[in-house]
Amino acid sequence: MKRFIYLMIFLICFLPFLNAQDKLEIFGYFESQALASEIKDNSYQLYTNKLRVDLKSQISKNITFAANFDYITYHGKTQWDILEFLSSDITSKIPQGMESFYVIPFSNRHFLDNAYIKMRFKYFDLIVGKQQISLGTGYVWNPTDVFNIKDMLDPTYEMPGHNAMRMDIPLGASYSITALYSPGDNWKDSAKMIQFEGQISHFDYSLIAIEKIWRFHDYTQFDYEILNFSEVSEKRQLLGGSIAGEFLGLGIWAEYGHNKMEKSKSFYELVVGSDYTFDFQTYILLEYYRNTFGKSNYEDYDLNDWMRFFTAEQKTVSRDQIYTLIQHPATDLMTIGLSSFISISDSSFALAPVLNYSLSDNAEIIAYLNFSFGREGKISGKNMGNGGLIRLRIYF
Repeated sequence: MKRFIYLMIFLICFLPFLNAQDKLEIFGYFESQALASEIKDNSYQLYTNKLRVDLKSQISKNITFAANFDYITYHGKTQWDILEFLSSDITSKIPQGMESFYVIPFSNRHFLDNAYIKMRFKYFDLIVGKQQISLGTGYVWNPTDVFNIKDMLDPTYEMPGHNAMRMDIPLGASYSITALYSPGDNWKDSAKMIQFEGQISHFDYSLIAIEKIWRFHDYTQFDYEILNFSEVSEKRQLLGGSIAGEFLGLGIWAEYGHNKMEKSKSFYELVVGSDYTFDFQTYILLEYYRNTFGKSNYEDYDLNDWMRFFTAEQKTVSRDQIYTLIQHPATDLMTIGLSSFISISDSSFALAPVLNYSLSDNAEIIAYLNFSFGREGKISGKNMGNGGLIRLRIYF
């Protein structure tokens, strides 16, 4: 930890002078947030402080270097027992003495989130290093993205970086090809992607193929040698596409991905969405998501479904869902809104009032509440509890 602090001091204080000729830019933000949750008559709080430092340097006309360092501290309740969120039908099947294994810890972290070099050549651009991979047109869910899983309550929050080599090849003004390789232990275990992007009238579209190893755990089998649940992995091959555009002022998008699995049953994901801004500045968004990997009957949800969902190893538990968002600028500096998550499959839903307030050009406050409505055992069941979050972020 001390080494990380010393490195940050060095970067902030000395690197600008050492690299003045390269016009090194240093920017970022500090974020402090408080999370409160009430679960089965128990109240918990988790506080987080995050410092993000971004570096960017134009090494030459055709070469750019960029990196992001994150330093995060956790305070309050840093051990969250997942069993408190699950129905008694699930928890009653856990062998006695194994209850303590189903705890997610939050410990201080410092890490290099992104670090890459972008090189521009005559016929293509090449990005090498740890970089963000953003795929698809969906707002909350992205069927063609096998690298990231968004938080439904905070879908626009930044995604982590991935080690990869990416090549972007423009084909005229309206078309391009992107090839990506994310190395694993060997070629077979490495992720490979190729994407074709084009434009028709007011619509952008893409066709994509990805092969990647999907790694998750069997939360019913604990490996005492490695002190963790047994890992399960299998090859996943995705074919899909997306489209986004505007028609009569209405934003429209759709995204589809078919997943051929090596061992499990193949499945597909589909997103269809639309948004619109009225003349009086009210903004509305509606997105439908179907994932046949999820289950249509909540009585079929099992321990692995829930644990993989909470640990972001799979995107969903239920099969069919709808997300809605309505926002309106209450003042020049404040926007209020309400988002909802509805599971069509198990007839449960959650509501989240949202507030965004700009303290200045470089400071903002984001706050939301979360209320769950549904029978115990459903994806938005009452056992999920109610809570809220407030986040203060200052950019520098």
